[in-house]
Amino acid sequence: MKKDVQNNAPASAVYGVGIIGAAVYYISTATGFWLGVFGFLKALVWPAFLVYEALKSLGA
Repeated sequence: MKKDVQNNAPASAVYGVGIIGAAVYYISTATGFWLGVFGFLKALVWPAFLVYEALKSLGA
């Protein structure tokens, strides 16, 4: 039997480190508890913010 295995470990590691870094940044700049919670939620979707700003700066 042939096994098709995808190896996405490097991409997952970069994404995981990015989540940790974004969470530290957003939580450290929060001025209250709920802003910290919101910052953590923003850290989970940081690639969407990155792509949006990149496309906005390219004029797309």
